[in-house]
Amino acid sequence: MKAWALLLCATAILSGCASERVARTAPAQQLFHDQYFQPTSAPIDTSRIFAATPRMREYVRHEIGKPSTGKDVRRLLFDALYRRDKLQLEYDAAITRNASDTFESRAGNCLSLAIMTAALARELNLPVVFQQIEVDEVWSRAGNLYFASNHVNLALGRPRADTAGYTSYNLDQNAALTVDFIPIPPKARENAKPLEEQTVLAMFLNNRAAELLAAGKIDDAYWAARQGAEADPTFTNIYNTLGVIYQHHGDQDAAEQALRYAHQQLPNNTIYLSNLITTLEAVHKSDEAAVLRVQLARLEPYPPFYFFNQGREAMQAGDYKRARELFERELDRVPDYHEFHFWLAMANYQLGNLRAADAHMALAMQNSTTRGDHDLYAAKLDRLRAYEAQTRTK
Repeated sequence: MKAWALLLCATAILSGCASERVARTAPAQQLFHDQYFQPTSAPIDTSRIFAATPRMREYVRHEIGKPSTGKDVRRLLFDALYRRDKLQLEYDAAITRNASDTFESRAGNCLSLAIMTAALARELNLPVVFQQIEVDEVWSRAGNLYFASNHVNLALGRPRADTAGYTSYNLDQNAALTVDFIPIPPKARENAKPLEEQTVLAMFLNNRAAELLAAGKIDDAYWAARQGAEADPTFTNIYNTLGVIYQHHGDQDAAEQALRYAHQQLPNNTIYLSNLITTLEAVHKSDEAAVLRVQLARLEPYPPFYFFNQGREAMQAGDYKRARELFERELDRVPDYHEFHFWLAMANYQLGNLRAADAHMALAMQNSTTRGDHDLYAAKLDRLRAYEAQTRTK
């Protein structure tokens, strides 16, 4: 069973971190089925997600302190985040971390890094606005789960005289300083949409639910999604994630309810539509599924990983030339995805094109988004180069 998930600049389960927001009503309570699941083994303390720790406060005092006259405290924080001799942050999409865990590990996805930055900024009495950035979704996968990640960044206002409250949604955007951990097009930055903090909280919990599901912790995933729905009942992605959790738990009727709700809110969302079709087929509503499949094909004739999956089938059949062509077609659509480069390297290796295999394995390593993937590709690249050297000496 293929499932699509939405994540927030992290791993995207079932299509995570999504951001289409229109006026919606909260769903009925019957979408939740607590009785199907065991109590969580690791409850998520939402009070810690945005909280600064004593070590973070000490860092702010020691590294930034009170700026001298004419110094912009926002720029001092910005430099502390980006300079290699300061925090030495590393982008790592493996898990969505809260502010303190991101600070301690010095690594996180864009949502984690934005949350940590907000916590540090608030210690400096800076107004903070989380922003949804309208860029193309970034796809990844873990087994039969496919993730779509959107992007969130942070805008910092000038220091306030008052200390009441944490969030200000009335920043002068012309004077705001944007903190971003990946490059984005200027137009996307100009069209950024402010996010309420409860939505960011729901996004965090949606990501964690997706990551827990990918790790096989279905009960914990359910409770994280449940918390996300409580944080912001109008964040529709959470119901898509909830539906996929039900699918994996074997509760197809409950999955249908949740996914129908998500689909009703955004009828043209291909992720919700694909997951709903899968569930309708599982509950033997084949006529309705067939009608929706026609709609899905019209909206998205070649879904993410379409050519990639065909390429892997060609690899299994030993047709390495066709596999190479299919992986190249997928890379034409998504030039920077590490796994496409890895499989293209493997196809070229089987065809005896060692130079091309070397180049794409190096690109797989450079474009990897987790430490584990980086180390894996680095080891394979070392073995590939050792083999190349061995063949040259024969």
